Amino acid sequence: MHDGTCVLAGECTTTFEGSREREQRGEVLVVCKPDNTVLVHDADGYQPVAWLTRADSVSLRDGTLTATDGDQRLCVETHEEYGSASYPTSAAGVPVGDCPVCDGRLIRADGTVRCVGCDERHGIPRDATVLDSECACGLPRLRVVRGRAFEVCLDRECESLDEAVTDAFDREWDCPRCDGDLRILRRGGLLAGCENYPDCDTGWGIPAGTVVGECDCGLPRFETGSGERCLDTGCDAERRA
Repeated sequence: MHDGTCVLAGECTTTFEGSREREQRGEVLVVCKPDNTVLVHDADGYQPVAWLTRADSVSLRDGTLTATDGDQRLCVETHEEYGSASYPTSAAGVPVGDCPVCDGRLIRADGTVRCVGCDERHGIPRDATVLDSECACGLPRLRVVRGRAFEVCLDRECESLDEAVTDAFDREWDCPRCDGDLRILRRGGLLAGCENYPDCDTGWGIPAGTVVGECDCGLPRFETGSGERCLDTGCDAERRA
């Protein structure tokens, strides 16, 4: 990994060794991204004529760029350089607001909301909706459905989704396999798990849906994007219905 995207334009010979051995020469544009992805473009279309995705190593010596990944090797030899430069590059995503840290633009991309101007970054649930409203801290608010709809700050340290779901549903449901209550826990995702763990390891992830009633097994039923279901995805009462 390196900072920024490096570009080079020139007359080059491109050689690829590995799964698709090939040698080409022409006036091309070479792009090396921060994740060590190397793309070689000629004058036609959007498809590169040669590429290596997320190479293990990339080096540039005496006008020759070499990228390697296992037994694959991409070599770009420059015969005449027309120009080269390095530019800052960020992820591109949907604009969702202004950064309160640097006044840059916040975007949503790859399960995060991040600023294109600084290191401000927050992970969000993939089903969350980023709202137009702002928290008092200046960050956008989120709408997330976990049993019911919750609106919380983008920053978990400012306003916690876990705490909101816990306040609403902790000990609301009985464990169907012992005399314990189901607690709201964070184990990878949010789940409703028996308080008597590890003696009772009963627990289920809380789906992205709204509680709409009670299943015959005694657990809550959720209305989700794919239909109505019991909290227990393997519910015997639901299969018999």
